[in-house]
Amino acid sequence: MKKINILLLPIILILASCGGGKEKDIDTLITEKNVEKLTERRDALKTERSELDAKIKQLSEAIEEINPTKKKTFITVFSAKDSIFNHYLELQGSVDTKKNIVITPEYSGILKQVFVKEGQRVSKGQILGRIDDGGLSQQVSQLQIQADLAKTTYDRQKRLWDQKIGSEIQFLQAKSAYEAQQKAVDQLQTQLSKTAVRAPFSGVIDDVITEQGSVVAAGQSQLIRIVNLRDMYIEAVIPEKYLTSVTKGKNVEVYFPVLGKTVNEKIRQAADFIDPNNRTFKVEIGVNNKDGNIKPNLTAKLKINDYTNPSAILIPQNVISENAEGEQYVYVADSIQGKTAKAKRAVIKTGKTQGDFIEVLDGLKNGDAVVDEGARSVNDGQEVTILTKK
Repeated sequence: MKKINILLLPIILILASCGGGKEKDIDTLITEKNVEKLTERRDALKTERSELDAKIKQLSEAIEEINPTKKKTFITVFSAKDSIFNHYLELQGSVDTKKNIVITPEYSGILKQVFVKEGQRVSKGQILGRIDDGGLSQQVSQLQIQADLAKTTYDRQKRLWDQKIGSEIQFLQAKSAYEAQQKAVDQLQTQLSKTAVRAPFSGVIDDVITEQGSVVAAGQSQLIRIVNLRDMYIEAVIPEKYLTSVTKGKNVEVYFPVLGKTVNEKIRQAADFIDPNNRTFKVEIGVNNKDGNIKPNLTAKLKINDYTNPSAILIPQNVISENAEGEQYVYVADSIQGKTAKAKRAVIKTGKTQGDFIEVLDGLKNGDAVVDEGARSVNDGQEVTILTKK
């Protein structure tokens, strides 16, 4: 600072000598219109100006010498480190269950009785309702009487035939009559059994659609909806480019926005068929639903782990620039001495992204000091000052 003060003193004196009074002298010279004196004064001022310019330059050089950081750019850096990189394919799916059906009758007639109500838990095979058989049970009873008589006749003929009594034709006729009658009974009993509406699996009655007393048609009328929430799954549509990376057994993070719940599951099935219309294939993810709060058609957000690199270098995407040739590059702090370093351009090759970070496949190595803040304002080879290291 003393050096600067010494240099400033003569400039101040010169400026003082050029002030006030000399302005009046110049006005007087102009009034007198003496060319020689005007020329002489002009040349003297030019000389003084040259001396001032030289001293100002000298002062500037002294300031730069005393405060060299004026020429540098301040930056922050972070250390590039190898880490495990898991890339996730993010998409949306819908919850479904294979045990969610609407039961239709196998027999036409009047829905005589409904034995269940909505919300009731039922077991597989349990009778849920019954349809009027229209006299079919009476026909079965009549045929059963005839079948019993035919069986008695057959049994007697068989005992006689075993004792070598009677003809073989009598025995065969009795046997045939009995079997024919029994088949007729079995056939009618099968038809009669269809008048009972049974639960195809264990579950909960979600909706009783048709009320008791209504006329129903076989295979058409919707009677009861039954749902089992134990065997739930999510179906998602995957672009074909992920065919080799999204496979059976892959980990899936499932988030249900409505429930605010996240669970970790696996892909239990990946389709072998690619839809030619949209070039996609389907996957199925099993869902554990012990609490029973996951319902069919519930929206789910999926994150499928389609790629893993055990030793990846990840950097923020905002530190990457691109040159005219389309090459991506970052700056690294090179030749670090204390807080001083040189910015060095490093051309990189990038891979997959995840959020704000991107994988670097080539161009950086473990431990490189990558320029973070200030990355957009430095040039290759420029001297920089490191403020912080991360």
